[in-house]
Amino acid sequence: MKTLEFAKRILEIPSPSGYTKEVISFLAEECREKGVSHSLSNKGNLIIEFPGESDYTVGLSAHVDTLGAMVRSINANGTLRFSVIGGPSLPTYDGEYCQVITRNGKTYSGTFLSNSPSIHVFKDANSLPRTEENMHVRLDEKVKKREDVEKLGIGVGDFIALDPKTVITESGFIKSRFLDDKISVAILFSLIDHLQKRLAKLKNRLVIIISTYEEVGHGASSIPHLDEMIAVDMGCVGADLSCTEYDVSICVKDSSGPYDFEITNRLIELAKKNKLSYAVDVYPYYGSDVSAALRGGHNIRGALIGPGVSASHGMERTHREAVENTLKLLIAYLE
Repeated sequence: MKTLEFAKRILEIPSPSGYTKEVISFLAEECREKGVSHSLSNKGNLIIEFPGESDYTVGLSAHVDTLGAMVRSINANGTLRFSVIGGPSLPTYDGEYCQVITRNGKTYSGTFLSNSPSIHVFKDANSLPRTEENMHVRLDEKVKKREDVEKLGIGVGDFIALDPKTVITESGFIKSRFLDDKISVAILFSLIDHLQKRLAKLKNRLVIIISTYEEVGHGASSIPHLDEMIAVDMGCVGADLSCTEYDVSICVKDSSGPYDFEITNRLIELAKKNKLSYAVDVYPYYGSDVSAALRGGHNIRGALIGPGVSASHGMERTHREAVENTLKLLIAYLE
């Protein structure tokens, strides 16, 4: 499926919150090649626009920034202390390959490790809590002390990006870190392809926002004028939830409160009418670009949908059916 392949391409571009210039540049080039009207906001969000028959403006958003880390300090033995970016499940960082991206543009490989990394050496190798204080990054360079690391040009504030380990299976799954929310970005670019093939003008003006600081809470806090906005972000899978990896999730409430009653109802009715596999859920530990926009004072009505993603903020997975259902619901909503 083209959407999954496009997702794999952008998943391979490191983009922890605060370091999204490379992936945004890639997406802007895609817009140029497609001949789509686009611009960049001051904070680096990509804004894509389609005219409509009316001035009523519908916004769609997805975020391209991911979880990650930043160099906090350099230990005396040449390993790195780090500070997380976003809210990862830190035990899943243990043993993961990463890249340290320096301020002068160099990249060094490394590995996230527990401070008790060997079962043959440390009694607490299994029991030591995986926290920032109990973990480090081991560089793949011949460094024995802090000064060796500094000579490489590595310093406090350098970004650390994890290997996404993206795999698309023959059975239709895509498993990777950071499907939250690059799979939704890929869905929106498939939507752009669909809209370009469509001969008729949209009823309403459309603005697509690819945000860059969602994982740290303010991705779409500042946006162009919109009348309504739908965040396209991952659906949660787990206990007390009906969403699966094959569904489009329609979230009715998250940590920021209820989503718009009328828009949510319309989405549910369209999912039924088009015989889509969908789920309606409440996500108590979740916030979206719509949440950020509302907190930013924007006078909009908002909703939240997205493909069901298993093991969010860890080793994530979804299925092409959830991707297809999400794309079809967006097309039905706009048309």
